Amino acid sequence: GGMVPRWWLALGGVVSILTAVIVFAWPGLTALVLVYLIGFWSILRGVLEIIGAIRLRNEIANEWTLVVAGALSVIFGLILVFMPGAGALGLLWLIAAWAVLFGLLLIWVAFKVRKLAKA
Repeated sequence: GGMVPRWWLALGGVVSILTAVIVFAWPGLTALVLVYLIGFWSILRGVLEIIGAIRLRNEIANEWTLVVAGALSVIFGLILVFMPGAGALGLLWLIAAWAVLFGLLLIWVAFKVRKLAKA
């Protein structure tokens, strides 16, 4: 197959930006609407990732990882759309987990920098 058209790659970015614009332009958005928005965005992104992996299968190695990521995005989106309550709670846990991991990473980097400074 030929290379993936550039417009197709740009579409994923446009979808993400539109989602962000809606969120910022509408600060009174209820949590429920936000969960649905993230759900639909996740489904759309997942579908785009799967299509991308199929289109790129001759150009990239391990395209199955993109298919898995796409499938996980779709599943995540479906959970948010069909179980918004559980989805909102899941998002909170996801954000909390990410914050903890990011904090640990920063601490690890700080220790690495300190060791380099001493050396």
